[in-house]
Amino acid sequence: MINQVVLVGNLGADPEVFYSAEGEPIASFSLAFHSGKDKTGWIKVTSFKKLAEITEKYLHKGARVAVVGILEHHKWEGEDGSQRSNHQLIANSIEFIKTDGRGFENVKEGDVPF
Repeated sequence: MINQVVLVGNLGADPEVFYSAEGEPIASFSLAFHSGKDKTGWIKVTSFKKLAEITEKYLHKGARVAVVGILEHHKWEGEDGSQRSNHQLIANSIEFIKTDGRGFENVKEGDVPF
């Protein structure tokens, strides 16, 4: 079975970066995308290691990107006992499409690991 998703959209906020117990960077951001007639879908995108560093350095709220990755589905029980679930996109690559001038023009060859 193949699990590969491509989404094009805009960052809803600046990426958040934190570090694993091993010190590896992990970046996440919400991506808004067109999901039908006059509807906007949202999904959390997570990147790791070098791609997380690039995400932190070059991406910002409003930037338009194409993300290729693996879709994961998570289920849990909320504090009130209700069943909750969401989807998350684990990024394998991120293509920069458009920005407001912050960041992308400074990307150097070798920065992008794909």
